Amino acid sequence: MAEPEPEQAAVVPLYLKVAAALRSDLTDRRLTPGSRLPSERSLAHRYHVNRQTVRSALQLLREERLVVTDRRGTFAAGPEQESRFPALTARRQFFPGGAEAADALVRASLVWEAPPAALTGRLALVPGEPTLVHRHVVLSPGGAALQRSVSWFSRPALAEIPQLGRYRRGKGAGKGATLQPDLRLLYHWMHQAGLRLTRRESIGVPAGPVTTAGGVAARLVVHRVVSDQHGRALEITDIDFAAQGAAWTYEFSG
Repeated sequence: MAEPEPEQAAVVPLYLKVAAALRSDLTDRRLTPGSRLPSERSLAHRYHVNRQTVRSALQLLREERLVVTDRRGTFAAGPEQESRFPALTARRQFFPGGAEAADALVRASLVWEAPPAALTGRLALVPGEPTLVHRHVVLSPGGAALQRSVSWFSRPALAEIPQLGRYRRGKGAGKGATLQPDLRLLYHWMHQAGLRLTRRESIGVPAGPVTTAGGVAARLVVHRVVSDQHGRALEITDIDFAAQGAAWTYEFSG
């Protein structure tokens, strides 16, 4: 079978290039913890960009907890700065469903298979074409399923998000192969790839309740579509959870 032609690399936004350069200085300690970064004007001159590009780069580094900002300027983060400016250490977006209870058990897998026919076109696939599918189950300490979710990824998502691309078939995820992935930073990866995200969610109650050993369990279902700034679907997720047994927390910002 012939190897697929390499896909054209996506253009990296300028603010991500600036953030990468500063991140390297921070992680390699060329900017020591607590030291002040150059002004926005100086950084704009150094990297030949405008100040808004610098601001976007610094905001990303703040989200990564690498820098903190106060009235005096922006500083390389360290233990002292993080304790002095706790409000500036933003939490990252989690996928899917947010952080679960500490005593919950999580089972996740990533397989390569064709999505339901109804989703094929939305994912920019042809009928029968496989893609990455992520399944995620949250269990109570007793083993009861509190939450189940399944996510399908589109062709654009696999092409433009390097961390997902590594799971492409032939790169660690053959048909039927089951992996144990950690995709909690998926939305952060999308942001790093220069994608601006929007989401649409439909929340409803299934037509028929589920009867368990303990009686009738109330359930809710969530259908989520995450799209980029061009209107292309990147991820489609269905979440089904026991409304009486689990809280559904979803943290997201594009």
